[in-house]
Amino acid sequence: MTATHLLQSGVDIDTSRAWFGHLSINTTNIYAEVNLDMKAKALAACEVAESQNIANNKHWRDDKDLMAFLNNL
Repeated sequence: MTATHLLQSGVDIDTSRAWFGHLSINTTNIYAEVNLDMKAKALAACEVAESQNIANNKHWRDDKDLMAFLNNL
């Protein structure tokens, strides 16, 4: 529960790992659970504001350098 509470409070998982004294972050992951509120906050942080979308209306497919790079993969 403590690992989950630390995550909910905004403490990153690596800091929690060090605080618990775990050598591996995989051990900390056993005790840390992500709830729906945390998932919603993470998704909200990734949202693009409407004004940003309008200001940058160039489509990625119009970037010739990017398309050339992708075509060479």
